[in-house]
Amino acid sequence: MCGTCFLTFFFLASNETTGQELHKPALYRLIFWNVENLFDTKNDSCKNDDAFTPSGDNHWTQRRYRQKLTNICRVLAAAGEQDDGHVEMPIAVGLAEVENDRVLHDLCRGTALRRFSYMYVHYESPDKRGIDNALLYRPDCFTPFFTQAVNVSDSTIDLSTRDILLVEGKTRDGDTLILLINHFPSKLGGATADRKRDHIAQKLQYVMDTLLRCHPHAAIVVMGDFNASPDEPEIARTLMQNGKSDFVNLMSRMERGTGSHNYQGKWSYLDQILVPAAMLCGRCSLQVNEGAARLFAPDFMLVDDERHLVRKPFRTYLAMKYQGGFSDHLPVYIDLVRQRQEKP
Repeated sequence: MCGTCFLTFFFLASNETTGQELHKPALYRLIFWNVENLFDTKNDSCKNDDAFTPSGDNHWTQRRYRQKLTNICRVLAAAGEQDDGHVEMPIAVGLAEVENDRVLHDLCRGTALRRFSYMYVHYESPDKRGIDNALLYRPDCFTPFFTQAVNVSDSTIDLSTRDILLVEGKTRDGDTLILLINHFPSKLGGATADRKRDHIAQKLQYVMDTLLRCHPHAAIVVMGDFNASPDEPEIARTLMQNGKSDFVNLMSRMERGTGSHNYQGKWSYLDQILVPAAMLCGRCSLQVNEGAARLFAPDFMLVDDERHLVRKPFRTYLAMKYQGGFSDHLPVYIDLVRQRQEKP
């Protein structure tokens, strides 16, 4: 099915409501996706990465930029389809690697996403490349009442990176939902980079524990690109406290041989979702559906890796060559369920 036909079908299906659906549990889909360099085409002198301009190394033209926006829209639309065929757009989407407010405005207002009135939360961070975290949300399903950019940079260790995005709000059913969007730095730099990443993990752990103490019955969802697999030290030891944390890393339950990122033919879950254990055992009004996160890996987001004989994410660029794809990461998501009380 072509992209245009797919979106047309999606928008028609999303507007259909049956009596049976009204009695189904409230389902809230939350997605995280590193969209790989969502830059506009303007030269921003405040940013160090000017390759994404028409005259830059990547020859980033308006046409390529618009295609990138359309591709992101297509993925989010496809990710709204439920297992039973019902279509419901995600209520919130955590994004990594967005440049500024302008690209988010163009995504929400300049693509088919405008049909769902998505709004966004974004703060400029001190990241040297000029990439930030952001959150898209549907105001008919989720209303933020507090947002903050949690600074994790530290000049004493020469760390200047993207902030953690904190968003607290209420769902349309009145439940508190707290989201933390992360994007850890890469491992480049050896032991020095490890110290920086561990510093961020400690800060995130403090924020997670503080939120849980202040909101013991709230749904707290921590998601992001951690640039490490769930069993690596900064994740397993610092965030999960060697299994003693009140949070559960849902990616540790994922099937072997799968992943959100592929490097030299090997899959790994750099993109992860963590929730309090209370969301898995009935102590929160919002529960994680089936107790697990999921990977969104439709065939149109993958291409053949002939060298390693596997499928891999269809990227926007491969080295300096334009591919016209989606991202070097695949989205991950969870479904939150709240049982509705039927009217007498």
